[in-house]
Amino acid sequence: MNLGIKPTVDFAFKKIFGTPENAPILQALINAILQLDSPIVELDILNPFSYQEFADAKRIVLDVRARDAEGRWLNVEMQVSVVPGLLQRLTYYACALYVDQLQAGQHYAQLRPAISICLLRQLLLSDTPVPHHRFRLVDPEHGRELLDGIEVHTVELAKYNLDEATISAAPAITQWAFFFLRADRYEASRLRELLPGEAFQRAITAVETIAAKTEDRQMYDQREKALRDHQWMLESAREQGREQGREEGRQEGREKGREEGLETGALIGKIQLLQQLLSEGPSAAADRRQHTLDELNSLLTNLQQRLRGRDKL
Repeated sequence: MNLGIKPTVDFAFKKIFGTPENAPILQALINAILQLDSPIVELDILNPFSYQEFADAKRIVLDVRARDAEGRWLNVEMQVSVVPGLLQRLTYYACALYVDQLQAGQHYAQLRPAISICLLRQLLLSDTPVPHHRFRLVDPEHGRELLDGIEVHTVELAKYNLDEATISAAPAITQWAFFFLRADRYEASRLRELLPGEAFQRAITAVETIAAKTEDRQMYDQREKALRDHQWMLESAREQGREQGREEGRQEGREKGREEGLETGALIGKIQLLQQLLSEGPSAAADRRQHTLDELNSLLTNLQQRLRGRDKL
């Protein structure tokens, strides 16, 4: 039987990666993303998983905060939808993670890097096929960076090649994308074959626990429903905004049409009057309405010049 558990649902994500005994799983995920010269070898989870934080069905729990042996502060979150201002929010959280390190009396030199990682189910940067972006404080004119400061990473999971035939030999980050987006579709045994690494084996065990434990499964189903409702509300709000925009556009078009109609009628009246003064006979209004405003204005200017030229004779 398929596992039926999506690791992208906040309850599952936090249970898999935010439980202290699962710190090696979070460590492996972070190492796959950051690709540091010296991989993280030890990690303390600062806001560990608890059932209480999921008691409110309306709350969306997003992040796991941790600190590694080198003193780096890390925030890892799963984002199931892309909302306006997301990059700004990620930057804000990374800055808060940096600032909150200092206690009263501590020196600024004690500040350690603050790294915010956002895993995304939806596309954030649709103008590029690159799935992983790292944003840092850089002087673009001289190519210098402020090291040991603030970093924001975005990882768009859907941009990775999730081919089952090649996933076992794929880079670790691609395998993690496969785990996040496809784990619910497989039996545990088959998923273990596709993702043989030790961290994945532990992650799959964590997923099995959620699927098998009644309390976990009930909480997971509740959270998945809350996420679906949240997505539905977002989409409804967007559709309402689009419909309002279309209606405003139609109203604006009608008003513009009325204004152009009045302007066209006035131009036709002037043109016919000048044609009468020039003894040319007025053209039918219907014919004139087939012309654009620019064409009518040009015709009016021509008639006015001709009338002035005749008066000088």
